[in-house]
Amino acid sequence: MSASSANRRRILSLWLPRLPIDRIQRFFGTLGKVDEPSIVVIKDNNALVIYALDEAAERLGLHIGQPLANARAMCPDLKVFDADVAADAKTLSDIADWCDRFTPLVALDPPHGLFLDITGCAHLFGGEAALLQTLARALARQDFSVSAAIAGTSVCARTLTRQATGTIVADGGEAAAIGRFPVSALGADESITTGLRRAGLKTIGDVASRAPGEITARFGARFSTLLAHALGRGDAPINPRKPLPDYIVEKRFAEPIATDTMIAMTLSRLADTLIASMEKQGKGARRLEAAFFRTDGVVRAIMVETGRPVTRSAVIDRLFRERLDALVDPLDPGFGFDMVRLSASRTEIVVQEQRDLDAHVHDNDELAALIDRIAARIGGKRVVVNLPQDTHIPEHAVLAAPAQHHLAAAMQAEWPARVESEPPLRPLRLFDKPELVAVPFATVPDGPPHQFTWRRAKHAVVRVEGPERIAMEWWRQDGKQLTRDYFRIEDAEGLRFWIFRDGLYEGECFDDDGKPVAPRWYVHGLFA
Repeated sequence: MSASSANRRRILSLWLPRLPIDRIQRFFGTLGKVDEPSIVVIKDNNALVIYALDEAAERLGLHIGQPLANARAMCPDLKVFDADVAADAKTLSDIADWCDRFTPLVALDPPHGLFLDITGCAHLFGGEAALLQTLARALARQDFSVSAAIAGTSVCARTLTRQATGTIVADGGEAAAIGRFPVSALGADESITTGLRRAGLKTIGDVASRAPGEITARFGARFSTLLAHALGRGDAPINPRKPLPDYIVEKRFAEPIATDTMIAMTLSRLADTLIASMEKQGKGARRLEAAFFRTDGVVRAIMVETGRPVTRSAVIDRLFRERLDALVDPLDPGFGFDMVRLSASRTEIVVQEQRDLDAHVHDNDELAALIDRIAARIGGKRVVVNLPQDTHIPEHAVLAAPAQHHLAAAMQAEWPARVESEPPLRPLRLFDKPELVAVPFATVPDGPPHQFTWRRAKHAVVRVEGPERIAMEWWRQDGKQLTRDYFRIEDAEGLRFWIFRDGLYEGECFDDDGKPVAPRWYVHGLFA
């Protein structure tokens, strides 16, 4: 094999032709009852047609696309289930997660197929034939009907799964492998397939024997490209479900593990290996994921993030311990995990800092480590820092951002300085949403209220500071926001409020008929 051909991609196409009915039968535990034919139906053009069927129904002559009425006439005892496309997609996604054990490059081939890019990794499983058999047998043990094939292009491999399951095509042999199959095996539009048949081109080989320009002129460039890919003349790249991590380490077990001690030891050893790999390139991890593959096909993934690049395996070990201890749904090993994978999906170059003489660096490191540990337990979005915003609108003046990603910005943020011997301009507690208050009367046009009712309690105003007028940002709003006059108010019991009148008298507040109405009042915060 030449160097150029050795670098060619190898694609494994996986097709589950009975996925909808297999999913339902696995759920109800009725697998193996071949004497009870079952089908799944879906609505098509206001009629129920067969969407999937089991082997027993197929032996009776039923087929996909057949109307339900005709199927019942042929088999009155037919078991019928409604299609659930969302549940089928979830099952396919779960199978794709399980297939990550073979390669991280797994792509969906809707509605019931997958593509696995096994280039350069088949030797880890004993070769392409052994990998194909291992995958097919494992899914069969999980009660799925499976068809699989390997070729140099995704289109060719997909065609083989529909016509000759188990086929492995050597690089360059795609055209010879699919030439005898009907043109419908390419998966082109029905109108194109019908047109080819009418032209006397019944097999893929017949179509391939014609000049490419002739095929393009008659059936379009899209079909011509599809044909070329099927014949091994170039291929469109598959679209993996997940981006390829920067670093991956994994451990496979001949005997599955199930104890917390073994899981923790495995993660610790993988962390050592991962750190050693990143250290060679001067990088640290910012996002890490541990994936646990159960023997029954269930996959559980746990992710942690860090505010700064991690360069020590002890830190990784501690973060995952915190995350596992805080899981609402504990890690269930079932019959055991036969593989554990640790990957770094986001890494950064580590910047060396002077740490021996700078106490602030040590303080920052300890604070960042504490934030990472808390975030691992309760989630990164729940640990926030406040950042000032360039706006005078009170509810928009502060932004709550995840602390892991904005700690440095929060430390360097500059807040308005408080004037000594003066009361604060803003309340200690600011409501996320101003709360409406009832004001029976107030001094007009821009005076404070004399009393107000908030949360069913009346408050008599004894002291007032204001008004502080805040106009809305006209360049950011649609003109519906009104001018506000804020007042610092103290009631007879010594409680201090920050309230505002929303709108100006006889200037901004009108009813649907255009007549002036009294503005509304709101309490926006509490000083004490």
